[in-house]
Amino acid sequence: MAPLETRITLVPEQFSERERTVVTHGPLTATAFRYNSGVCALRLENEHGALTVLPYQGQQIWSAEFGCPGVARRNITMRSAFEEPQPTRDFLATFGGFLQHCGLSGVGGPSPQDTHPLHGELPNAPYQSAYLVAGEDASGPYLGIGGTYRHTVTFSHDYLAEPLVTLHGGAAGFRVAMTITNRKHSDMEMLYLMHPNFRPVDHGRVVYSAPCTPQTVRVLTAIPAHIRPRPGYREFLERLAADPALHQVLAPDLAFDPEVVMFIDYVADADGWAHSMLVHPDGSAEVIRHRPAELPRATRWISRTPDHDAIALAEAGTAEPRGYLGARANGQVRILRPGERFSCAIEIEVLNADDARRLEAHIQTVLAAHA
Repeated sequence: MAPLETRITLVPEQFSERERTVVTHGPLTATAFRYNSGVCALRLENEHGALTVLPYQGQQIWSAEFGCPGVARRNITMRSAFEEPQPTRDFLATFGGFLQHCGLSGVGGPSPQDTHPLHGELPNAPYQSAYLVAGEDASGPYLGIGGTYRHTVTFSHDYLAEPLVTLHGGAAGFRVAMTITNRKHSDMEMLYLMHPNFRPVDHGRVVYSAPCTPQTVRVLTAIPAHIRPRPGYREFLERLAADPALHQVLAPDLAFDPEVVMFIDYVADADGWAHSMLVHPDGSAEVIRHRPAELPRATRWISRTPDHDAIALAEAGTAEPRGYLGARANGQVRILRPGERFSCAIEIEVLNADDARRLEAHIQTVLAAHA
């Protein structure tokens, strides 16, 4: 039996410089406000943390702060030059949020022959509608924020994007889902990727359910057009390509400047989940889970510079972020039939040291079974 939900339609007029509570549902609260930049925002909060979603700008998650029993609440969002989101469609002109949806015309940097913007049209898409849901299921009370964006380009795309972010009472994390529906009466090409940007920690360990070999953790040594390499950067990429295990401890002297990109072949556990962890020196961890059956391609992106600090532990998607033409050359462009829907979800959580040790042991068991 489906959980009983109440849906609350949002309108831009609800958002002002003064924060206003939209709904309280058990231990959960949803608060609406508007940044000084004019961008509308909705904060979902429970006992362990809060996340801020931009309901009309890509439905991206701008910030996330979470703790758990035994771990103080902390900011898990990348550090960037942006103190608040900017009202723009330009990806790099407001790139400082925790998670962006990417696609569908392309993901990653476009080649000189591509015509799509960086990471496609979805990251800062102008959503036509937004809403809150309040309900209760087997995991307890929850709040969610969703919306609808219709993108139509003659001879190319006509689709609905319908994301949903869900936060349960008592949870030390949240769920992010996306559904894409082809509204065309003909086949439609699509590329999709979730771009989560965690905040690195010096000497943190990266643990994940994939064998670490040059064949299964493939370092991108080609330098994209939007990157300006520093002296020694090419040599560092070559070292990392030969021994990708070098990145598994985030030593401050490693040259993740301007960025390192890796394509990773994940192994799912018996429940279908692949796991990625950023383990802090105190043993606590941030975790992201995805299902390779839904999102078969996974990318890790690390960028540690004087101006920003980010690690995308697992950018799970239908394609690697090589632009549309790169995805087509690698057979990674997916076709949606008329009326067909594509759906996926990821989970993000903060774990204390005991739970992190148990998950790490589980990951090692999964890899041992796969070997």
